[in-house]
Amino acid sequence: MNGDSDMTLAFELEALKELASPERVFEDARGWTEYIGVVSEKPTYVVTNFTRKNRIRQDFFSGPRGKAESLEGVKDQFDTDRYVYIGADDEDEQLADAVGWEYLAVEDAADAADWILATTTEDEDADAEQVRDDWP
Repeated sequence: MNGDSDMTLAFELEALKELASPERVFEDARGWTEYIGVVSEKPTYVVTNFTRKNRIRQDFFSGPRGKAESLEGVKDQFDTDRYVYIGADDEDEQLADAVGWEYLAVEDAADAADWILATTTEDEDADAEQVRDDWP
């Protein structure tokens, strides 16, 4: 993530759900970002429920607006050198390009920041169970 703290970081909700510990991800990212939040096309209560359940404190969220309008609004409201959008698919990448944000796929972000993907922990759990089945 280049260690640049003058950055606004936005997660697409579905990308955030792909991480094993969204709360830890936010705690870690707060150390090298200025502002951090979640955007989604889902209703506000869906984002709010997810962030409360995972004890995520965000500086902004999409509210009743769409993702494009939300990202544009965040860029207008928070003045930083960089705006990075972590998404989950090609549509997110196209959106980031359209609104002038840098795009980072959640897998690439996880790799760069040493975050654990939820699928990684599920795979490890499955491997552990297989070993346990072999016990006498």
